[in-house]
Amino acid sequence: KIDLTKPLDISVPLRGDETNVNAWYIEPPKIEPQVMDGEPISVADGAVVNFNTITFNPHAHGTHTETVGHITEKVYSINKYLKQFFFLAEVVTVAPEKLDEDYVISKKQLKFALGNKKREAIVIRTLPNMSEKKSKQYSNTNPTYLLEDAANYLKAKGVKHLLIDLPSVDKEKDGGELLAHNAFWNTKGKLRLDATITEFIYVPNKVKDGKYMLNLQIASFENDSSPSKPILYKIIE
Repeated sequence: KIDLTKPLDISVPLRGDETNVNAWYIEPPKIEPQVMDGEPISVADGAVVNFNTITFNPHAHGTHTETVGHITEKVYSINKYLKQFFFLAEVVTVAPEKLDEDYVISKKQLKFALGNKKREAIVIRTLPNMSEKKSKQYSNTNPTYLLEDAANYLKAKGVKHLLIDLPSVDKEKDGGELLAHNAFWNTKGKLRLDATITEFIYVPNKVKDGKYMLNLQIASFENDSSPSKPILYKIIE
């Protein structure tokens, strides 16, 4: 059983300023009062309500969950293809390996972390794990990424939901190959339409590695990706 009174939130909140986490070379998100007839609609400015307009990109500005529609011509909506929201998950902590000029996560590391465990979801926490991950500016920093064989391994293991504390499972600049995305979603065969990738999570150090129940919450966007709020619950044996 699980204790619903003790949620472990592993999402990164979205803020409308430059302290918000960011990637992919775009401006920070904006959360601003809508202006009507030259007047901002906010209580602080004399209006009777707060009426903010929010401008953001789910892929660049925080925790988000995406379908294969992120990399296919046809847009597979996250709202239509993610139909279940509770999954048995394994939290694993990985120290990225050096590969030439990059830091990567390999099949060997994930195989060691998962072993014979059967999980619907995997939550990957990378080291070092500092709170700066919640405000880091990732553009042009060549962050850690998954090797193709690691993504293929997860697919072969039957993992449907991949969550990671990085802006992408793929290398920042890879010439558009997107090897890990393509491998995990099996784009060379039958598409894994019910599989998702969640990026830009943050797993606090107090959350120990091990088995959890994952509640993968999304907003109802008809889009390849939606802001999301993954919540972990300890499983009481």
